[in-house]
Amino acid sequence: MVTTGQLPPAGRTDLPPLRPAVDDISTGSLGELAPGPGWPRPVLLDAELLILVTGGHGTAELDFRPLPCRPGALLRARPGQVLRCLGAQLDATVVRWGAGALRGLDVDPDAVPTYRQLAGEDEDAVISEVTQLAVDADRHAGVPAAAALLRHQLAVLLLRLSLLPDRGEQPVPRAESETFRRLCREVERDYRHTRRVEDYAARLGCSVRTLTRACLAVTGRSAKQVIDERVALQASRLLAATDEPIARIGRRLGFPEPTNFGRFFTREVGVSPGAFRAARERPVPVRLVRPRPPADASAGPTMA
Repeated sequence: MVTTGQLPPAGRTDLPPLRPAVDDISTGSLGELAPGPGWPRPVLLDAELLILVTGGHGTAELDFRPLPCRPGALLRARPGQVLRCLGAQLDATVVRWGAGALRGLDVDPDAVPTYRQLAGEDEDAVISEVTQLAVDADRHAGVPAAAALLRHQLAVLLLRLSLLPDRGEQPVPRAESETFRRLCREVERDYRHTRRVEDYAARLGCSVRTLTRACLAVTGRSAKQVIDERVALQASRLLAATDEPIARIGRRLGFPEPTNFGRFFTREVGVSPGAFRAARERPVPVRLVRPRPPADASAGPTMA
């Protein structure tokens, strides 16, 4: 497993390069994502990723959620999320692509499950397609004519993953699911400036009650809780993956006073910002739960 040698400079969020990309699509090993030997702290992702575990056993922490990993485990990660993998023998193939790689193709990457343990025919098909994509990306690196091949291979892979059968999740009414998705889009645009449910209801042309009903249907939590969790999640990401001063992180997230930010974070996460950062070199049990609509909901981005 290949690893990089040094931690990134403070505040740096870009990943080390994987193998040369064709049309912003590249493949590589799991170790190439690590900020240092042994994953000393989470890394803040800057690209779309599929991670297919090929060997070993361990745990991946994606936005602080522990996900058990063994051969056949598949993770779908998004820009802005934080990732750390624990397990000395854990190996995986990583497929990475940029925002323009799928432009013009009828595929929704957000329909791909965040985590799935593959088995049987599904596992065989996905392994075959990931392997072929990796081979072609390496063989045709720097060949412009290969761009269309890799784009369509990636689209087929994502479509196949989006069609995986669900695991018995309770269906959410379409109206509530769409309202939740619309709220997620608005929160993603403006969570740094407002956490008031009333502001989002006004923008979406609905009532606070409607937003709360939709959030309860999808996540089991109120609209206010969903908004506050998004802010706390971003704070946790920056505290864990960067060396940015705590007070500056608070100001970026709409807390001019450090004491107000500290109280908010402690209420949401269960520990102070300073304690959370001090513990970032080891797995930290936190209460953060990132809501995600069901895969069959109508199109629209989830909160990143």
